[in-house]
Amino acid sequence: MKRIGVLTSGGDAPGMNAAIRAVVRSAIFNGVEVYGIKRGYTGLLAKDYAEMSLRSVGDIIHRGGTILRTARSEEFKTKEGVEKALKNIEELGIEGLVVIGGDGSFRGALELAKRGVPVIGIPGTIDNDIPCTDYTIGFDTAVNTVVEAVNKIRDTATSHERTFIIEVMGRESGYIALYSGLACGAETILIPEKPYTMKDLCDKIMNGYKRGKLHSIIILAEGAGNAYEVRDKIKEITGLESRIIVLGHLQRGGTPTAFDRIVASKMGGKAVELLLEGISGKMVGWVKGEIVVVDLEKVFSTKKPFDDELYELANVLAI
Repeated sequence: MKRIGVLTSGGDAPGMNAAIRAVVRSAIFNGVEVYGIKRGYTGLLAKDYAEMSLRSVGDIIHRGGTILRTARSEEFKTKEGVEKALKNIEELGIEGLVVIGGDGSFRGALELAKRGVPVIGIPGTIDNDIPCTDYTIGFDTAVNTVVEAVNKIRDTATSHERTFIIEVMGRESGYIALYSGLACGAETILIPEKPYTMKDLCDKIMNGYKRGKLHSIIILAEGAGNAYEVRDKIKEITGLESRIIVLGHLQRGGTPTAFDRIVASKMGGKAVELLLEGISGKMVGWVKGEIVVVDLEKVFSTKKPFDDELYELANVLAI
């Protein structure tokens, strides 16, 4: 193998740059040229790529986002788009491709793999919703970002003896809410995976105040309900005023944690190793502290199990 490509696709995640750096440097160490494809599959279709060097990935391991930029491509989802991508890959002489992204990015990677392009996927998404891996690149940083924000909000919540609803990302996955809620000692964690009633929520808030709590922190995953409706219902049932903080895209940015950098570096190095061994159609994952290799098709046929034990622990500790 003489030349490979690397791209980032979908939502950006802290640690993607560390993965890009690992791919580029591992490949060059093994005498392989690397082309960075800009803006994901959109750049692949537009021939927006350039050869990368050791210098081009210098001083990026600590930077959030992705130096290759990212975008979502509707054209690539069509048959014509895939054919165009295959033509550009052949024209550029790419003999292997590393795709860093989430579910949608991997579907595109699998399509290329089925057409004969050696492809390895690296899970990069703050939602941590990819099956067959304990962690995805960016998740740890996003959780720490939420915890840092809640630490500051808690000061005001205590001073004013008020309920705060902090909305975090997670339309279909409550992992950010669960981990950050446990880490910051939130009184209530609302996630898409677990149904709840407003009566139970309000009873919990009032019981806390009766025991002398000065505030109540509610972590709400965006897919678990509308923060403004939750606020209005709390007011209606308890008479208590609540304040809403929507952290939004703040969770995607920032310097990646050491953990995200290490995991990303290991995944990037492994991806290159697999390509050089002639392996394709796989995802590099992280399970129980070790790098694992999983079929991309298995990723799509498996549902990530929710951590019920952790959720129950969070409830116990929030009494």
